[in-house]
Amino acid sequence: MNHNHANRFQDFFKENKYTTLKNYLYNYHLRKMAVEKNLENENTELILEVGSGISPVMMKSRDIIYSDLSFSAIQFLKHSYGKGYYVVADGISLPFKSGVFSHTISSEVLEHLSDDRQAIKEIARVMKPSGHFIVTFPHRKFYFAIDDRFVGHFRRYEINEMADRLKDAGFRQMSIQKVLGPLEKVTMCFAVFCFSLIQNFKFEKVKVPQNLVIVNIFSSIFKWANLYYAILAWIDARIMPRALSTVLLINSILSGKSEDKG
Repeated sequence: MNHNHANRFQDFFKENKYTTLKNYLYNYHLRKMAVEKNLENENTELILEVGSGISPVMMKSRDIIYSDLSFSAIQFLKHSYGKGYYVVADGISLPFKSGVFSHTISSEVLEHLSDDRQAIKEIARVMKPSGHFIVTFPHRKFYFAIDDRFVGHFRRYEINEMADRLKDAGFRQMSIQKVLGPLEKVTMCFAVFCFSLIQNFKFEKVKVPQNLVIVNIFSSIFKWANLYYAILAWIDARIMPRALSTVLLINSILSGKSEDKG
């Protein structure tokens, strides 16, 4: 994991004017849509989103706890959104009582954790019996490339690997859904390549626009471009076989005690 690159990737979004642009990104929009669709007919009680950052994927409930290891991310989210509850927490050691949550969400988080198995077991611990765990994750090891290293991924998953981790923690797989396809991989590799060029070209001397009119124009263009691109990415995910999906969603249910393999 290259901490320098991972941190520099966030530089653009540190400006308050631009932070919300992360929520316009096409891939975030599609992940959010997929998670919300899986929850729309659920009888939810208290929900936990692990690793929400500043861009949670569940925003249609007040009975939710957003958790993230970053204090600044939780602070920003609480200030900008306000609904729900906010906790600074490590996903590998959650500060909650056992059997509290009816639903837990983890979207693009587990691949960033060194001990993802322990994180899933912690999630199982804090959930009620028959609670639902919805996870999205980067799919296929052969896709691991510059963009994964750039944002600090430890790994990508094969379906059987994620299914094995869920089973070990006591979850039973209910459904698998395609979220993003190969187009997303090509797009992100190209975006990271371009950003790397900017970094090599004295990035610290490049200042983001401060004029409010310019900011508003850029924000509008960025928003609509990502919305249109989301349509293309959605079509790509639908028509491509699951074996080529770059992001998958698994909806599982807590069905029993975790299996201790020693």
